[in-house]
Amino acid sequence: MKQTLSRTLLSLVATGLLATGSVSTLLVSNDVVAQEQKASERPTRRTPALRSKVYEQLARAQSAADGGNLAEAIEILDVVQDKETSMNSYELAMMYNFYGFIYYNDEQYDKALENFAKVVEQQPIPESFELSTLFSLAQLNLMQGNYAEAITYLERWENLNKGKIPPKNLVIKAQAYYQNKQYAEAADFITAAIKGHEEEGMIPDEGWLILQRAIYYELKQPEKVKDVLVKMVKLFNEPKYWIQLAGMYGELGEEKKQLAIMEAAYQQGYVSSAADIFNLAQLYYYHKAPYKGARLMEQALNDGVLEKNLRNLKFLGQSWTLAKEQEKAVPVMAQAAELSDDGELDAQLAQIYLNMEDWDNAISAAEKAIEKGELRNAGIPYLIKGMALYNKKQYAQALNELAEAEKFKSSRGMAQQWSKFVESEKASSEQIQAELGS
Repeated sequence: MKQTLSRTLLSLVATGLLATGSVSTLLVSNDVVAQEQKASERPTRRTPALRSKVYEQLARAQSAADGGNLAEAIEILDVVQDKETSMNSYELAMMYNFYGFIYYNDEQYDKALENFAKVVEQQPIPESFELSTLFSLAQLNLMQGNYAEAITYLERWENLNKGKIPPKNLVIKAQAYYQNKQYAEAADFITAAIKGHEEEGMIPDEGWLILQRAIYYELKQPEKVKDVLVKMVKLFNEPKYWIQLAGMYGELGEEKKQLAIMEAAYQQGYVSSAADIFNLAQLYYYHKAPYKGARLMEQALNDGVLEKNLRNLKFLGQSWTLAKEQEKAVPVMAQAAELSDDGELDAQLAQIYLNMEDWDNAISAAEKAIEKGELRNAGIPYLIKGMALYNKKQYAQALNELAEAEKFKSSRGMAQQWSKFVESEKASSEQIQAELGS
């Protein structure tokens, strides 16, 4: 009966820790840890017995706690504590253990830690009890941000156990070092944990690999971050890991692999967010596949995944332009230009119209560009107007616009060349007219 109570109390502590979810990927049951160390456990210590009077009081406290009456449970334990001078080490340890459990469930974590710490101060107590409590202390200190203390308790666990360190212990130690910004130490322990698990033919917990990736990121080791993500893609095939892997290839300057991974992710339906779609479209653009990017953007805009804002419309228009799909580019660039406060997109639209030999619309767009202003090359709209007017055989007006273009350094050279050409054409035209007139 006494042993039953002991196991119950220990399991309650373990259950309480698992219920928090604060570091759910790292917290493990004390029962699991106890099983992992059975093979190397030393002979059982000689410990005093849990006497019936103490057991009865602890059972009453447990019953009150099970009924949700934590205040009553504490009162019962306080009565037990009043007689602590007459209690043996095992009884005291059990009492403090249950105090810790109750305070933990009441989210009084400082008091819980204080009482769990008192458990391992009592000697002698069963070795398995001490081991499980040390592990709980490590977990709880980690959850509370007491990283050095968490490491200390894990090391005490290791010194007492004398056997092979379970991977879960290494992971918690890695987490503590990571949170304490001791990234090199964290890397050593998480690597050892994952390696040990894999050597046993087991798949590492997803949370372990997430931690390893974060550690390598903080260590500014992108190649290792990439390697972890490759493993995560293979093991878990989660959309976010595909996207992150593509990003790492980009950071490493391996753009072709970045595009390949993004395309593979897209084919699996993993590229669905506005940001990811835009990034893929950009990759297509810069890898000289603008048509693919434009089709992707167009579909996303039609489906409402992408907002029809200035950035998206501008990029779609530029993608169609680069793909030499001028007819598709025009309405998109026109929409983008309407949303823009400066004349830059109107100037680009004017150039598209010029390329399409749509002289009137080229002139109109160039005039809008000049009106809005704030252009990187303020002479370009005048140059476009001059060229369009020339093609309309309005030579005098063309020369006027080209003269304006010559005022700007960036367009002066081309404007001068076109002015000479237009003057020559103007002179030829006038001569022909004169001859015909005579």
